[in-house]
Amino acid sequence: MILHQILHLSSLFRSAVSIHLRRNIGLSAIVFNKAKELDPIQKLFVDKIREYNTKSKQAGGPVDAGPEFQKEINESLARLQRAYGEGDLTKFPEFKFEEPKFEETPK
Repeated sequence: MILHQILHLSSLFRSAVSIHLRRNIGLSAIVFNKAKELDPIQKLFVDKIREYNTKSKQAGGPVDAGPEFQKEINESLARLQRAYGEGDLTKFPEFKFEEPKFEETPK
């Protein structure tokens, strides 16, 4: 009887330990993959994106855009102003919806 209880407890202990180890191994694999160095092409791509981001913040707009780009933007905005009327075309329009007025009708 005592031997049976010991074996039962040992099997419960083994299953709990195996579940715990599987979870820890699974989590450590995820952490290992994140900590692993990127391959050279991925690293180059991420570095270029970060470089573009800093240049864009410094320039305050598109990077390496010359005066002809700004001229084209101004011409396009002027054409749109003529076609669609006044208003600031560089901002998203604000929509205002009024609640419909419902009337209760007697039955």
